[in-house]
Formats: sequence, structure tokens, C-alpha cells
Amino acid sequence: MAYLYGARIMLREYRPLDLPYMRAWVNNPAITSSLSDVFLYPHTLQETEQFLQRAMEGEESHRGFVLAHRDTEAYIGQIDLFEIDWKNRTAELGIVIGDPADHGRGYGREAIGVLQQFVFHELNLHRLQLEVHEDNAAALACYRHCGFREEGRQRQRHYRHGRYTDLVLMGILRAEYEQQLDAARQSRRMAE
Repeated sequence: MAYLYGARIMLREYRPLDLPYMRAWVNNPAITSSLSDVFLYPHTLQETEQFLQRAMEGEESHRGFVLAHRDTEAYIGQIDLFEIDWKNRTAELGIVIGDPADHGRGYGREAIGVLQQFVFHELNLHRLQLEVHEDNAAALACYRHCGFREEGRQRQRHYRHGRYTDLVLMGILRAEYEQQLDAARQSRRMAE
């Protein structure tokens, strides 16, 4: 698998040495409470090792990258494509930044931009979609900045912290991504 590069980050393959970094967040409620219910129960070392092994082997409907520092290749998090549908040219995005100290630094936004380039220009997919909890304001802002649009909600779909919250469904089409790129290019030209 080729590496994908941003200004500060790279997307690279999973490696056995990523296991301790994954274990550092996989049972941390500060990280996992905004993720799917896969993280409802504690993950054993064996479960994390099995996930890592599957990620290194690759599956047709799930492909992923480690989000890493460009200069050191050190683990920051993960960004994965799930439910890849080659006939309909769609995939679902999942991302996690493993260390709370790295939150709010723009790594997720940069990684999503790099992945969108890959998804739309290399894989020739037509649509990228995701699900996010309505109370995850930082993620919603990041996804909107990356061009994702709210397409619907599953009302009171998720129960956490003593209340029900909506699950927001978001997506971006290749044409919308291209429009966003064109607008950014035009803005840069005007600034010059």
C-alpha cells in the first residue's frame, strides 16, 4: 500500500508496533464514548491484537490507515474505510485520534482531506459517508469543514450519559469534493 501524505501527517499501513498505541485509547472512555457501541465493553488485548491482524491483512470491504506524524511515522490515530461497495462506489469513513492531547490540532481534518483525495481520485468512489453523534460538536464541525453535509438523522438512536441522542448521517459526493477544491484554488489565486 502506498503512503499518503499531508503537510504534517501521513496515512500509512498498520504495523505490529502500533499495538501499544491502540491499547492506550481502546478502553479510555474519554476517547471511546464518542465512537460506536463496539467500544461499550472493555476490549481485551486479544481483541485488539485480532483487529490489528485483520487490518494488516486487509479485507475487501474494510481498508484502513494509521494516521501518523509525517516526519517520524509515529501513531496518532486511525482512519478507516468500512462497508466499501465497489458496485455503487461508496464507502463509510471512521476516524479516531488516540491521544486527547492531539485533539483540536487539526490532524483529523488533514487526514480526512488526504483520504478524500485518495477515495475520489484513486479509488474512483462516488460517495463517502459517516455517522456521528449529535453531541460531538468538534467532530461535526470538522466534518462540515471537510465538505460533509447532513443527510438525515436517526432520532434518539443512541443512549449515553443518561439520555438519548440523535445519530447524524453525513455524506459527501465526489462532485461536492471537486467544488470544494475549486473554491480553495480560486481563493488562493485571489490571495496572491
